[in-house]
Amino acid sequence: MVLAGGRAERLGGVHKPGLLVGGISLLERVLAAVPDASPRVVVGPPQPVPADVLVVRENPVGGGPVAALAAGLPAVVDVSWVALLAGDLPFLTVGVLDLLRQGAVGRDGAVLVDASGRDQFLAGVYGVGALSRALESVGPPAGVALRRVVAALDLARVRVSPDGAPPWLDCDDAEDIRIAESWEAGE
Repeated sequence: MVLAGGRAERLGGVHKPGLLVGGISLLERVLAAVPDASPRVVVGPPQPVPADVLVVRENPVGGGPVAALAAGLPAVVDVSWVALLAGDLPFLTVGVLDLLRQGAVGRDGAVLVDASGRDQFLAGVYGVGALSRALESVGPPAGVALRRVVAALDLARVRVSPDGAPPWLDCDDAEDIRIAESWEAGE
């Protein structure tokens, strides 16, 4: 499940998942990290996606990650695990997702930890049942912090030492896009 419905205020309100890094949209790059996931769900406004991707909308629109999670989770049926991913992670890879899946075994999930030691809750793999129960426990989702939803979950923290661009790099503003372009160009 890729959350791709933010307001992108620091980018002047442009549709951030559609921004290009190395000629490929941020959304395409994130979806490429989960090529075999089924179903693949994007939560956000109608937008170009591959034929196998379902697009759903959060309620309220712009309600944040927890509202997006609440909208997307019902579309993830008949699976035990869900990757919950931000739509602006240009260097997330299949290999990192494999490490997260391995770390999640025997737990409620696993999240990527960035170089500063911060948990990246939108770069994680979660047990669908555990995540659903955690979501239900917080009540109406609008305005609730994702950290609050996952606080009670037993999560593995996965650290990686990237050979190149860090997989946790998210593109929140023009400087982040410039940095991502530099990484992509090998600079």
